[in-house]
Amino acid sequence: MLRVTSNMMNAQLLLNLNRNARNMNDTQLQLATGRKLNKPSDDPVGITYSLRYRSELSANSQYQENVDDAISWLEFNDTVLMQTGDVIQRLRELSVQGANGTNSQEALNSINAEVKQLKEQLIDIANSQFKGKYIFNGQQYDVQPYQFPTGPDGTLDTSTASSIVTDDGLLNYAVGDSVQLPINITGNEVFGGQDGDNIFAVIDNISTALVSGDTSEVSSQLGNIDTRYNKLLAVQAEVGAKSNRIELMKNRLSDLEVNLTDLQAKTEDGDYAELLTQSKIQENIYNASLSVGAKIIQNSLVDFIR
Repeated sequence: MLRVTSNMMNAQLLLNLNRNARNMNDTQLQLATGRKLNKPSDDPVGITYSLRYRSELSANSQYQENVDDAISWLEFNDTVLMQTGDVIQRLRELSVQGANGTNSQEALNSINAEVKQLKEQLIDIANSQFKGKYIFNGQQYDVQPYQFPTGPDGTLDTSTASSIVTDDGLLNYAVGDSVQLPINITGNEVFGGQDGDNIFAVIDNISTALVSGDTSEVSSQLGNIDTRYNKLLAVQAEVGAKSNRIELMKNRLSDLEVNLTDLQAKTEDGDYAELLTQSKIQENIYNASLSVGAKIIQNSLVDFIR
């Protein structure tokens, strides 16, 4: 039969006191932090889910940033396309005026002067930048697409504008898990690459015809202006469709963030009412342990000597 000694009783008492103190401390820590998971040992399975939710929330946050950037890019593109459309419409108005055979050469020259200015405006638009990136040069967004040498008079020689072909690479934005969306449009789509209705070639033809007084040639370019404008409208419709999809993705990511945050809270956050109850119970248990321990520990030899 095992004999229970005073040392054994004291050791067991200290063990129980430490365990009760540790439980009380863990509960008070949860109350102080508001979290029921403060270290892996609190809930090994819960920590696994917590880390997964944190990873998914981090990825979702990056997707949301990409979506916001994509929306800004598309909105800027839409603005630039509207500006391009305004220029082409003005070009058509001038071409209709220039096709009138009753115009004097002086009047044609005045029309030509504005036509040249429209070309310069289109070149400025074609070199538009968003956050330091040329929006119409595909994946080579760090290279200015429409570059020209300086002419003898110190101005840019833009006579080669119609021969420029921009990069057709796509800029894909990751807007979801395994979801990538190309958001850019190229200069070839907007202004024409090697197409017969290349807007810069059309302007050059109109300008040459105005200088020579060839009103029939000016009139013949109206069809090219119309086809280029219709292609521009198609590009604007494509940008609008992409914007709508991006908005849907933004809403989806927002809903996903709410769901993941709720799951994370259920896994990590403590229930204050329950924790307060547990804390009080554990405090009472610990105080009771101290009180009982004082009675269990026997007097030492020194007490009898006194």
